[in-house]
Amino acid sequence: MVALALDIGEVRIGIAASDRSGRVAMPVKVLPAAEVLSLARSFRAIVEDYEPDVLVCGRPQTLSGEDGPQAQHVMDAARSIAQVLDVPLEFTDERLSSQEAKRILRAEGLSERKMRGKVDMVAASLFLQAWLDAQKGNDDSAQR
Repeated sequence: MVALALDIGEVRIGIAASDRSGRVAMPVKVLPAAEVLSLARSFRAIVEDYEPDVLVCGRPQTLSGEDGPQAQHVMDAARSIAQVLDVPLEFTDERLSSQEAKRILRAEGLSERKMRGKVDMVAASLFLQAWLDAQKGNDDSAQR
């Protein structure tokens, strides 16, 4: 099972994907939001390369677990993309994924300017990995 994750922002969308086994998430690319939302050739090429079985999108929530101010916009955009791609859609908590991505990139020695284009795809890979781990946990408990 291949999962494709989108960290949907107003300006940029971070993209991550799982390996074919559905165990490991990897950052893929950051594209302008307009390219992804319009299903431009750059985004379609990624979809063709990975052939996802499921689309996993981060759901922006407040620290208290309620939908944040961008949640409806993100959810509407994700539903539209999933419908056109004809793949199932899952939402997952993306709280603190961008902050954790920045921490990781800083630890690798990147400046704020250099990490700007990478934060969104690293954040997408972080929440995708958490989603994959939760799916594996659900599979393990179902087999008991």
